[in-house]
Amino acid sequence: GFYTAQHLVKVSDVSVDIYERLPVPFGLVRFGVAPDHPEVKNVINTFTQTAQHARCSFHGNVRVGKDVTVEELQEAYHAVVLSYGAEGNRTMGVPGEDLAGVYSAKDFVGWYNGLPRNSELRPDLSCETAVILGQGNVALDVARILLSPVDILKKTDITQHALDALAESSVRRVLIVGRRGPLQVACTIKELREMVNLPGTRPEMEASEFEGIAETLKSLARPRKRLTELLLKAAIETPGEEELERRNRAERAWGFRFLRKPLEVLPSTDLIRAAGIRLAVNRLEGDGEGVRAVATGEVEDVECGLVISSIGYKSLLIDPAVPFDARKAIIPNTMGRVQQTAGLYCSGWVKRGPTGVIATTMNDSFDTARTLLQDIGKGTLDVSTVKPGSQGVSTLLEKRGVKPVSFSDWEKIDSEETRRGEIKGKPREKMLDVGEMLKKRI
Repeated sequence: GFYTAQHLVKVSDVSVDIYERLPVPFGLVRFGVAPDHPEVKNVINTFTQTAQHARCSFHGNVRVGKDVTVEELQEAYHAVVLSYGAEGNRTMGVPGEDLAGVYSAKDFVGWYNGLPRNSELRPDLSCETAVILGQGNVALDVARILLSPVDILKKTDITQHALDALAESSVRRVLIVGRRGPLQVACTIKELREMVNLPGTRPEMEASEFEGIAETLKSLARPRKRLTELLLKAAIETPGEEELERRNRAERAWGFRFLRKPLEVLPSTDLIRAAGIRLAVNRLEGDGEGVRAVATGEVEDVECGLVISSIGYKSLLIDPAVPFDARKAIIPNTMGRVQQTAGLYCSGWVKRGPTGVIATTMNDSFDTARTLLQDIGKGTLDVSTVKPGSQGVSTLLEKRGVKPVSFSDWEKIDSEETRRGEIKGKPREKMLDVGEMLKKRI
């Protein structure tokens, strides 16, 4: 949403209002980016400049689809851009998924990053082994947070309740499970390198899962080649003396497990908690982009008390008036133009699905902004009539007892969070309660 607004106010003379469900801005940059990745959050500075632009306004604490409908927004504005991301989870669809000790990565990340709806999660970290399903960057973020020394985490903006729980955690081993092989891991080299170098940990992998991988290196594209080389180095190469000593001292371990698919979360004897996971053993068929995992009929049981599913997010329908492809979990669109709905656009994950890094979303959002401006230029988006904009919406919200949060209100919340963080030697201590946020803006 901020990237779309940024491009619109930068290259045209349009005015933009940003509506956000929470009283605080920045979405996944605040609630998704790992606390030990502060450099990634620097984009907040750019978003702040956009929000402070003379032709841009922020309206937090407004639930589009509930407090105000999309149709009402369309009546108030010449164009509406939906950029609300993907707040749903892709489920595993296996027995035992609802047992205590089984979490979605989205909720677990929300817990340690201070998303109000996940603040009461209280994951049980009393087990020794955790299994993460999925091998993308989010899976590695979760693994790294579970295994990081608390001395590192306490200097980040991780929430205090998560820090306290992690300080008492018994988790000593994390397995990162994927249905395909080492050549298909979805993480980036930066995230893998952070795992390899994580203080106090050592990699533990099955050498047999890497048979024949070294021979394929020559044919790989450079990014995949570098990633695979690092993976091979961590998994099967004999470490040097210094690295060997570091690994021997490590009290925690992590590893990828390939060619495994969840069949069932196994319950404890009282049938309440997760006590393990049953995995189907796969083999690969085909080659290149067409490679697919096929079950061999073998199964493997892994003892664990914590299962975190990181197999993807999905967008949900925000308002019945908006076209929605439930199978693809996106708003059907052409270059950001919502199909069969004039004046309605979309950007980000709700436009193309929950894939890519922040830069991917940035470029995608700029594309939507360009599409919108082209439509104005061609006259297919009619801007000749006078529309009330935020004034019209404010009247509706007032009647409905909704009090929006302005960007200057957010800055008061921001100052208080920063103040609380300074006391603890952290960049900030996030507020977790929406009611408290609303009080602090006064």
